[in-house]
Amino acid sequence: MLEGGQHFSEPVLPRVRKDVASLRASLTVSEAVEQIRQRIPSEGIIYFYVADEEERLVGVVSTRALLTAQPGQPLSEIMSRRVVSLHHTATIFDACELFVMHKFLAFPVVDEQQRIVGVVDVNLFTEEVLDLAEWEKMDELFEAIGFRVSQVRHASPWRAFRVRFPWLVPTVASGIFCALLASFFAVTIAESIVLAFFLTLVLGLGESVSMQSMTVTIQALRTMRPTLRWYATELRRELGTALLLGAACGGTVGLIVWAWRGDGLAGVVIGGSILLSLCSACLLGLSVPALLHARRLDPKIAAGPVTLALADIFTLLFYFTFAAVALG
Repeated sequence: MLEGGQHFSEPVLPRVRKDVASLRASLTVSEAVEQIRQRIPSEGIIYFYVADEEERLVGVVSTRALLTAQPGQPLSEIMSRRVVSLHHTATIFDACELFVMHKFLAFPVVDEQQRIVGVVDVNLFTEEVLDLAEWEKMDELFEAIGFRVSQVRHASPWRAFRVRFPWLVPTVASGIFCALLASFFAVTIAESIVLAFFLTLVLGLGESVSMQSMTVTIQALRTMRPTLRWYATELRRELGTALLLGAACGGTVGLIVWAWRGDGLAGVVIGGSILLSLCSACLLGLSVPALLHARRLDPKIAAGPVTLALADIFTLLFYFTFAAVALG
């Protein structure tokens, strides 16, 4: 077993299975079936790979194609020429990445001349693929902020810039809007400087709760399409959760402000604004991915930047408006 992924850089070749179900492209279907019966691999996942006269990999034949084709039909007519293969110098990590990306049960391993030297089987990598759960979590994290790891892993700086920059635009735009919004409440901040002390905390709480709600919503949307009834049910649940989270976080912070600064009104203002901002954050975390899914867009990629940007705007809006009304 690979402990913590520390052996992912080791070569995959020692783990390759040598008994490959390899067939010549010149064989007919009946000849191929007879050959399979005579030397079928003793274990592992079976894919029927097709090679030319020089034993170079040229295709793969599915079991369904073999069973439904005419007996005299050559394999070259029914095989798929698009074969995902693994180079014999690849690492264990490269093999695991192919399993994760393509969801196949086995991959042929080829040398420099594209000759088949063996097969790497998912059964041999059960534990390693399970270890890749951490990698998938990392990929989901990057999806939440706007792109997939596979898009930038081997990309040039310019390509990486083109992939990543568009998803920073909502953050830049919301940041500028928040700065303008704060400038409108400059007098309120000046009159109660403690508001500035907790600004980062309030923004962080709003972003965290919105991302939590968004993650839960995206997981639910993987298996169903959103309906108004579903949305109403989820909205009630999320608002209930938001009220509890907001009351707990707002009450805690409010008491700390009161104990630290001796200003009960400031504590109420900051605690109350946290309650309102977390309710709006839960609402955004539910609504944005649901709307994107309903519009047939990918919520995993687009929801993160949009949700965070809107969460920042609404958090500051509630924070400063509540403070201006209560302290004005």
